[in-house]
Amino acid sequence: ILTGLQILNLGLPKSQVRLVPGTGVSLSIGDAFINLHGNWRVKYLRIIQDSGSFDLAVSGLSISTTINRPMVSGVNCQAVVGSAKIRFHGGTSWLYNLFSKFVDQALCSTLQKQICPLVDEAIDDMNPHLKTLNVLAQVDKYAEIEYSMVESPVVSNSNIDLSLKGEFYNIGQHKEPPFSPNPFSLPPQDSNMLYIGLSAFTINSAGFVYNSAGALSLYITDDMIPSSPIRLSTRTFGAFIPQIAKQYPGLMMKLLVKTVKEPTITFEPDNVTLQVQSAVTAYAIQPKSTLSPLFVLNLNASVSAKIYVEGVKVAGTLTLNEIDMALAKSYVGPFDVRSLNNIILMVLKIMVIPKVNARLEEGFPLPAIGKMNLVNTQLQILKGYMLIGTDIQFTA
Repeated sequence: ILTGLQILNLGLPKSQVRLVPGTGVSLSIGDAFINLHGNWRVKYLRIIQDSGSFDLAVSGLSISTTINRPMVSGVNCQAVVGSAKIRFHGGTSWLYNLFSKFVDQALCSTLQKQICPLVDEAIDDMNPHLKTLNVLAQVDKYAEIEYSMVESPVVSNSNIDLSLKGEFYNIGQHKEPPFSPNPFSLPPQDSNMLYIGLSAFTINSAGFVYNSAGALSLYITDDMIPSSPIRLSTRTFGAFIPQIAKQYPGLMMKLLVKTVKEPTITFEPDNVTLQVQSAVTAYAIQPKSTLSPLFVLNLNASVSAKIYVEGVKVAGTLTLNEIDMALAKSYVGPFDVRSLNNIILMVLKIMVIPKVNARLEEGFPLPAIGKMNLVNTQLQILKGYMLIGTDIQFTA
């Protein structure tokens, strides 16, 4: 019986991990050695009882195995033990040492048989960690994003390419948007450990989901406006549209800003733009809080976006560039919508854009495994997609 095993020395002078095209990852260890110390005890019936310690030296140990994908498993494994030498101490160890050559040979044979099953077991233990990949990650109460694999990984000499779905859905209702993704491929890169390409389709699918859920709408009231001589009232709007002040004198107002279709994002080299089609409906608030509609404006807005990576999330901020307004319907008679251009711009810049930015700054999850951190992260905007290059650190 062997007890109290201690590793005194371990060396892996020739260890290598490389990619095997079309198969997976190859792990090889060459000329490894290990020195062990432990205790031995012999007991046979009541006639023989003996004990002592031993030193074991294993050298010339070579292991090679190939790991499959995407759930890892060992494809093939070979183990070679160059030599094993054991030395017994204490008791009648002088007697056992006379036969140490035979023990050495038996140890070599036994070790070679046991190493590959242990290696395969260690590889299988990786699968629970791979299962932590956020294949379906909830974003908020409206949306979740799916990162499932759409085809088998492609393994080359220098990298593994994974094709993931990258699509937003309403929670519990996976409805496809009325547009399709355009194929794209990542440019050759080798300065970072990981590269992630997010296409415009991914972002636009988010717009489709939030628009379908009715989340892209906002009521604006006067108490939301910071200190300003311009108030959200029929008096203020009456200065531009006299009919409003005449028909609804001295009343406060409410605006409903709502998208009429999903926003569309466009990626061009070093440039991100967002086109938003929305409607602005103005109401007069009657004494009993009933709402009287005043007018409806169709609004097309051009917005610039800044996108960045924060932690393991992609986030962003918006800046309003310009708007184009048209009168969709008036309940107070005809008027020139150009007179409202400045006041609508102010409402959008002071109240709508900050609300949207607050949500965007919370970020949306990137595909990740376990407690993974992204470091040395860089982001490039290319035609049709954005490229994230980063190194990875895992924490316990």
